[in-house]
Amino acid sequence: MIVVTGATGNIGSTLVGLLVDAGAQVRAVSRGMRPADLPAGVEHTVADLGDLDSLSPALQGADALFLLITGEQLMTGPEPALLLKTAADAGIRRVVFVSSQGAVTRPQSDGYARTIAFEQALAESGLERTALRPGAFFSNTFAWIEPVRTQRVVPAPFGDIGLPAVDPADIAAVAAVALREEGHHGRAYTLTGPAVITPRDQAAAVAEAIDAPITFVELTVDEAKQNMLRFMPEPVADHTLTILGMPTADEQQVSPDIEEVLGRPATTYAQWARRHRAMYA
Repeated sequence: MIVVTGATGNIGSTLVGLLVDAGAQVRAVSRGMRPADLPAGVEHTVADLGDLDSLSPALQGADALFLLITGEQLMTGPEPALLLKTAADAGIRRVVFVSSQGAVTRPQSDGYARTIAFEQALAESGLERTALRPGAFFSNTFAWIEPVRTQRVVPAPFGDIGLPAVDPADIAAVAAVALREEGHHGRAYTLTGPAVITPRDQAAAVAEAIDAPITFVELTVDEAKQNMLRFMPEPVADHTLTILGMPTADEQQVSPDIEEVLGRPATTYAQWARRHRAMYA
């Protein structure tokens, strides 16, 4: 049995389907009601990573865990070592943890302190573990859906500064392999797309996908931060903007790890935009 936390999110929802297609037994964990689109045969359990009393029953009988921390959990919550002990006591033996590239490139940032603490606790836990370290996500541009649909504009900061952002479905695909197969214990995979791409180029790819002109509107840092604060803690918004505006050479480096694990190239942003064209049209 494999437990997938964050099962309704951009990574988790794809991961659940991939694991089911591979014949795995899956328990989907979320903080809300049962998602309507879970594949047949998938168990659903309501639990919160911030509440170990609710999490422990969700882990019972499973041997592998996909661990994703988001929102407030990026800044606060149970001690990582205690959460992992709860998992081990429930029978978990393998953990695939979604960390961040920034945990390596910006270890002094307050926004990554808890992520780094989870990686350290995993290394000391005795559990089989794999860390996935993505940078920027293609799905960050879901924030453009409303302005593209209603005004045919893309508002974003740092229009001409590029990063090798990654498709969340590729993260899910790597996670599915690491959860099911041997040979990934102790590995840390840096997950990027196949090329550096700027926000302006992403806007052009969306325009091509929906076959409609789109105007790029460059936001100030303050304007972008106010938008981010609607869905992320302030320290996370601050370090995200720093990466977007002043990426290091390592943060702009394309990683071969997706192709190494999956045996195929990472998905391009243009491919991702075409897959999601109906959301923007």
